[in-house]
Amino acid sequence: MKIKGKVWKFGDNIDTDIIIPGRYLVLRDPDEMASHAFEPIDETFAKNVQKGDIIVAGKNFGSGSSREEAPFVLKQLGIAAVVAESFARIFFRNAINLGLPLVEVKDVSTNVKKGDTIEIDVLEGIITLNGKIFHGTKLPDFLLELITEGGALKAVRKRLGVS
Repeated sequence: MKIKGKVWKFGDNIDTDIIIPGRYLVLRDPDEMASHAFEPIDETFAKNVQKGDIIVAGKNFGSGSSREEAPFVLKQLGIAAVVAESFARIFFRNAINLGLPLVEVKDVSTNVKKGDTIEIDVLEGIITLNGKIFHGTKLPDFLLELITEGGALKAVRKRLGVS
């Protein structure tokens, strides 16, 4: 599974309250909720992000509360993947469960700028950026299966033969 897209760059310690502020968790319309993504640090993000874009961040992306809405709004906006130097573990698992591809790559944030084009080989954990290749953490097969199936629920339904 290869993904190529435009980069949105964020720094270290982007917590779930930055990704989707808590005051918007009461919204039930997925598009309306997603329209507030990253509002505390970039009010233009949700208006300008395009389907297939990729987030690249520093260390500890998705820290804070365990809200599943954080990776959900990223998928709702069409984010194709998130690449970071490290992820908060609960965000990592929530994203995988929802089928949002993640790749951990050391020092990636120092080698990228907003608007760059990045290519990700999700299955191998390899990033190609500005002609350079970065080797990230390759996910175990059972997690890759969840991503390729579109999330945990879809993967379980497929295994059970239920639509």
